Amino acid sequence: MSESLKDNNTKTVKAQKLVGVKGMNDILPPDSARWEWLEAQVRGLMARYAYRNVRLPIVEPTALFVRGLGEVTDIVEKEMYSFEDRLNGEQLTLRPEGTAGLVRSVVEHNLLYEGGKRLYYMGPMFRHERPQRGRYRQFHQVGAEVLGFGGAEVDAELILLANDLWKVLGLKDVRLELNSLGQPAERQAHRAALIAHLEQHSDVLDEEAKRRLHSNPLRILDTKNPAMQSVVEAAPRLLDFLGEASLAHFNAVKAILDANGVAYSINPRLVRGMDYYNLTVFEFITTRLGSQGTICGGGRYDYLIEQVGGKPAPAVGWALGVERVLELIKEQGEALPDLAPDVYAIIPETAALPVAMQVLQTLRACGVSAQMHAGAGGAGGEGMGSMKSQFKKADASGARFALVFGADELAQGQVSVKSLRDGEGVQRSESLSRVAEWAHSLQSSL
Repeated sequence: MSESLKDNNTKTVKAQKLVGVKGMNDILPPDSARWEWLEAQVRGLMARYAYRNVRLPIVEPTALFVRGLGEVTDIVEKEMYSFEDRLNGEQLTLRPEGTAGLVRSVVEHNLLYEGGKRLYYMGPMFRHERPQRGRYRQFHQVGAEVLGFGGAEVDAELILLANDLWKVLGLKDVRLELNSLGQPAERQAHRAALIAHLEQHSDVLDEEAKRRLHSNPLRILDTKNPAMQSVVEAAPRLLDFLGEASLAHFNAVKAILDANGVAYSINPRLVRGMDYYNLTVFEFITTRLGSQGTICGGGRYDYLIEQVGGKPAPAVGWALGVERVLELIKEQGEALPDLAPDVYAIIPETAALPVAMQVLQTLRACGVSAQMHAGAGGAGGEGMGSMKSQFKKADASGARFALVFGADELAQGQVSVKSLRDGEGVQRSESLSRVAEWAHSLQSSL
């Protein structure tokens, strides 16, 4: 039975209502319209920058993320949804981010054989976190990645791409922070100086910082603990350890941004959360979303391709959080895109359905969005509902026009077109034999 179960005593008991997993949210109308709109803006902008779409598996080998992200990162240590395949014992993980999977795909399919690639992806990611505003267990990212090019110009291009996206989406109060992590040897020298500094202030370090001190000390610089801020501020700066080539790369990025009028600030404590970064790192931040203020972040990862088994090749990319971007749009009070139907069909009697549906199909073929009234059933006209109730539903749909397929109109080979939004309810008649002609006229008046 569908809504009840029987226990051993043959009593009928109601089935327990099933709900979704906490932090993994349904996206329903009208909110889904905002998602579709954002995705369309992303696709359009990516096409203008000549980036091509890739679609990647949600499940990847666990080793990919352990090797690529770093074994002592928060993602690998605490947040991944990992499990053993019951068929073959393989260790698998729901992807917590997109870059590692994209690099795996590029290596596996030898995509760099003919030269560098500009790619982008969209889709869900998974991290076992405490759900809160802007942070969910299933969340969605858009990622843009450039592989096979080592110049500072592609770092800058990616930043310009993100900056243009904020303009397309109408986002305000978004600031850009930059830093350079240099190369491995420079980081090692800085790491040694940083550990020595932090050890001198071990009495101030919290338990998390003490745990990271010798495994991943750079992440201590990203602490939110107020008691540690003075120690962090006084810590050696990685920028002071950069060699000539790393500084030249960073300065070239800044010069291109300056030439394009992109404002930024240098944040010497910006390290990002994954171990694969080198040279340029950046984040776009807003103050409107509380603690979840980073809406987009990325940087250069020249050694990741080799780490996952490919031939050494440079790469750089970023990812944005779709939920956070949409929350920011909402926070700014931006209006939803107008996705109401152009017309709503009023059908007083079921006998009018064949003609009405033929007209609606013609309108849709002409690019007019049309919603048909659906009745409650029944063989007679009463199944369609009263004209008054249908007009209420037409008005609630947001449509600008109602098409009335009344018996008198159909007998004359016509349909009534009534305006629902001009306050006066202007009504005119149109011929059923020339639907394509007045469809275009109707469309042009929207």
